Amino acid sequence: MKSSSPKCIPVVSTFASPFDVTPPSSDSTRKPLSLWPGMYHSPVTIALWEARSKIFESLLDPPKDAPPQSELLTRTPSHSRTTIFYPFSTDYILREQYRDPWNEVRIGILLEDLDALAGTISVKHCSDDDSTTRPLLLVTASVDKIVLKKPISVDTDLKIVASVIWVGRSSIEIQLEVIQSELDVDASPDSVALTANFIFVARDSKTGKAAPINRLSPETELEKLLFEEAEARNNLRKKKRGGERKELEHGEYNKLGGLLAEGRIFSDMPALADRNSILLKDTRLENSLICQPQQRNIHGRIFGGFLMHRAFELAFSTAYAFAGLVPYFLEVDHVDFLRPVDVGDFLRFKSCVLYTQLDKVDCPLINIEVVAHVTSPEIRSSEVSNTFYFKFTVRPEAKARNNGFKLRNVVPATEEEARHILERMDA
Repeated sequence: MKSSSPKCIPVVSTFASPFDVTPPSSDSTRKPLSLWPGMYHSPVTIALWEARSKIFESLLDPPKDAPPQSELLTRTPSHSRTTIFYPFSTDYILREQYRDPWNEVRIGILLEDLDALAGTISVKHCSDDDSTTRPLLLVTASVDKIVLKKPISVDTDLKIVASVIWVGRSSIEIQLEVIQSELDVDASPDSVALTANFIFVARDSKTGKAAPINRLSPETELEKLLFEEAEARNNLRKKKRGGERKELEHGEYNKLGGLLAEGRIFSDMPALADRNSILLKDTRLENSLICQPQQRNIHGRIFGGFLMHRAFELAFSTAYAFAGLVPYFLEVDHVDFLRPVDVGDFLRFKSCVLYTQLDKVDCPLINIEVVAHVTSPEIRSSEVSNTFYFKFTVRPEAKARNNGFKLRNVVPATEEEARHILERMDA
């Protein structure tokens, strides 16, 4: 993989190597990033800040009483298409910053990088290149899906390619592909290891209302196909939002009764309950934090990638504690960002194993739900900010070492839990 393209952003480690005693040259002095919001401890987000510093600085300091953009422009996907290049094979420190205990890339940090890159591309597409107009606020509205297609090694160079694939009146969808060559480059070409689709919405920075954004003109047949598929997904999302909660059909009602039957045995006759099952409430974990200024984005709100990172770490721990073996991440389902999170907010993450899928013995599935609550003790309130759904299985090498491995079935104790499980299965 090459990093010589003008739209390819090379990533370097952010710490000095412990083996390098050569003092840095004067021309390598970095701009003090600590003066900018959003230094998220990821080399990629720092590289993005540097590569887009002029755009971001104009957004941070717009002219007083600046008017909004007067005329919408038409952009092509190639206008904002950007590649992030990770030279893992040659940069020891960068490699160590991304390494997990299993010699693969840390998914939590990668989620931060994906959100940061998608945000940068949305800013570039929506900018009118006029420093006298009022900039738009662009916030992560949702993540359509993130799917891991193969393990991502931390010893092989990596790149993320991202571009705009769809634009509505005030929303924009970014598609990202994480690409990594096999170790034997001659035997296999570059292949996609992970895919993700992020949706951002534009708001007027003064009024806070939805604002129109630049149009998109797909050029190639693939770009046109991606636009049509994204348009169909957007229409489906609107339909789901407008629909009311449907009544259970006869077959679903029987499933609901079946789920609750075993839960009642746990509640009423725990000594007779199935030892291969466990109540949903007994799989719960929780952590909490105070949101810090270092975690904010250019608009002063907490960076969406940071929230995904923390949710993933809790989901992974929940799957680990439940399975008793090291879990292996598969995908993140659709995520809606319902409420912004501010600096100083008291954030609580609550997780549980929502249900398991045990029909495939070689690949049992663990479905984890993580709910982020913004808690305000002063006024005794708690609101849901985000709900995340992660899917894991068990690492094959861990399962091979434990021939007697078997996942337990998760059962609900209340009708509300049972209905929620059925809704997620249907989704």
